[in-house]
Amino acid sequence: MHTLEVGLVPAPAREPRLTCWLRRGSAILAHLVALGFTIFLTVLSRPGTSLFSWHPVFMALAFCICMAEAILLFSPEHSLFFCSRKARIGLHWVGQTLAILCAALGLGFIIASRTRSELPHLVSWHSWVGALTLLATGGQALCGLCLLFPRAAGVSRVARLKLYHLTCGLVVYLMATVTVLLGMYSVWFQAQIKGAAWYLCLVLPLYPALVIMHQISSSYLPRKKTEM
Repeated sequence: MHTLEVGLVPAPAREPRLTCWLRRGSAILAHLVALGFTIFLTVLSRPGTSLFSWHPVFMALAFCICMAEAILLFSPEHSLFFCSRKARIGLHWVGQTLAILCAALGLGFIIASRTRSELPHLVSWHSWVGALTLLATGGQALCGLCLLFPRAAGVSRVARLKLYHLTCGLVVYLMATVTVLLGMYSVWFQAQIKGAAWYLCLVLPLYPALVIMHQISSSYLPRKKTEM
């Protein structure tokens, strides 16, 4: 008769050192690409030369820096901050709040610019997807508030709401990435960047998006599903 050993859990396989370093390297590259692309857009926009010039600057700060970093900091390999989970949640809120403020400023500048120039609003795919992204960002912020204060919000199934927040957060960031890509098809951008440089710019925002998508889909979504 065979005896059963109860309570013994096999140790998880140790990740190869090369894989670990590759993941850390990809994370560092994601930070550098996000920062470099934001600096590039800022220089290209020449902020202060017109009302419109502030629109790309604040939108890049909102989504390429603040929102991206607010998501990446939850991963040990991707985060620039070595702190507790509670501190990471606080930093996540700081990043997302800054993202909303910068996005609101960017929206205000583009509305003011087009109004002054007597140009119609919402006439391109870039503007429509951007507007939907802003609305979705606001919805995510409300969802985050419910997770931060579940009792006050009357939330009974916190684990399920966390799963929705993670999934929708990924969708919102991908929508922001699509908005940035559509902006590169604008007359303003194509008048300044042409040829191979334009295709390089088209690829750059995709890299942080791929890193974030892999982080959420492979690490957090499976774990949240098991908690439900």
